[in-house]
Amino acid sequence: MIEREEENLPGRIVEGKAPPEEQPFEVGLRPQSLKDFIGQDEIKDNLSIFIQAAQKRNEPIEHVLLYGNPGLGKTSLAHIIANEIGTQIRITSGPALERVGDLAAILSSLNRGDILFIDEIHRINKTIEEVLYPAMEDYVLDIIVGKGPTARTLRLNLEKFTIIGATTRLSLLTSPLRDRFGVTHHLNFYEESHISQIVKRSAGLLHVSIDPEAIDLLACRSRRTPRIANRLLKRVRDFADVRADGHISQRICKEALEKLAVDHVGLDQTDRRILSTIIEKFNGGPVGLSTIAASTQEEIQTIEEVHEPFLIQIGFLSRTPRGRVVTEHGYKHLGLNTPPQTLL
Repeated sequence: MIEREEENLPGRIVEGKAPPEEQPFEVGLRPQSLKDFIGQDEIKDNLSIFIQAAQKRNEPIEHVLLYGNPGLGKTSLAHIIANEIGTQIRITSGPALERVGDLAAILSSLNRGDILFIDEIHRINKTIEEVLYPAMEDYVLDIIVGKGPTARTLRLNLEKFTIIGATTRLSLLTSPLRDRFGVTHHLNFYEESHISQIVKRSAGLLHVSIDPEAIDLLACRSRRTPRIANRLLKRVRDFADVRADGHISQRICKEALEKLAVDHVGLDQTDRRILSTIIEKFNGGPVGLSTIAASTQEEIQTIEEVHEPFLIQIGFLSRTPRGRVVTEHGYKHLGLNTPPQTLL
C-alpha cells in the first residue's frame, strides 16, 4: 500500500483560485502595464496592436474574452488594458449579476471607453445574458417595464464601452455570447523561466532577499502558474523571517516547501492522493471521474478543473474514452513499478 500523508493545511497551497483574504496581497504584486507583464508574449503583442489601433481611431477596444486555468493572469490583463487605454474599470462576476437591474445600473454608469470586467462569465444568468447581447452589439439596453398586457419595452442608449470576460470554462459559454467578443485569447501555463522572472519581481516588490537557487526552486514547484508562485513565495518568506532573518536561501526554501508538502514538480497531498487512489483501488485505471471523486472525497468539478489539467499536462494522468489512467511517469513519481499493461 502507498503511505498517505496527513493533510494539515487549511487550504491547498497550490490552489489556482485566490481566496478573498489573498486578494490585497495579489493587488500589490499585479503588473500595471504590458511591459511589466511577464510571459504570454503572443497575447501581449496582439493586445498591444488592438489597443493602439483603437486609440488611433479614438474608439473603445473591442470586447475581449480571456480564458484559461485559474491564476494565469486574466484579471491582471484586464486591469492592464484599462491602464494602457487610460480609462476606468468596473469589476463584477457572473454569479453577482442576479437581476437585470444589477446589470442596468452598472452599464448606465459607464462613460465612453470604460471597461466592465466580468469574472466567471460562464456563470452569468441566462436572462441577463439576453439583455447583454444588444448592449454589446448596439450599445443599447432594452428593459421591460410592467407586466402582462401593459408591459412595454424601454430602450436606453449607452456610452460605447468594452466588456472583458474571464472564464475557466469556455465550453460553458453559449455560442451567441462567445460570438460577440471580437478578441478571444487563451492563457497557457507559463514557462519556468518566466515564473522565475515573476518570483524575482515579486520578491523585489516585497523587499525580500532571495538567492537565485531559491528562485529556481520556487519556479519548478509552482505548477507554471504565477498565482501559485507568489503564494509559495509568501509562505516561504514566513519561514525565512522566523528562521533565517528574512533571507530566503536554497536551504530555507527547500525546508519550507517540504513542510508545506509541495514536491519537486509542484504536486501536493491531494494530487498524490488522486494518483495513488487510482493505482491502489482501480489498478491504475481506466476509471471514471465520478468514481475518483467518491473515492477521494473531492468534488468532481474540483478534480476536473484544478487537479486534472496539470496532472495531464505533466504526463502523470491520461484521459481516455473509458476513463482516467495513471501513466508510466505517474507511477515513477510515486516510486512504484509500472504494470506491464501501462507500458503498452
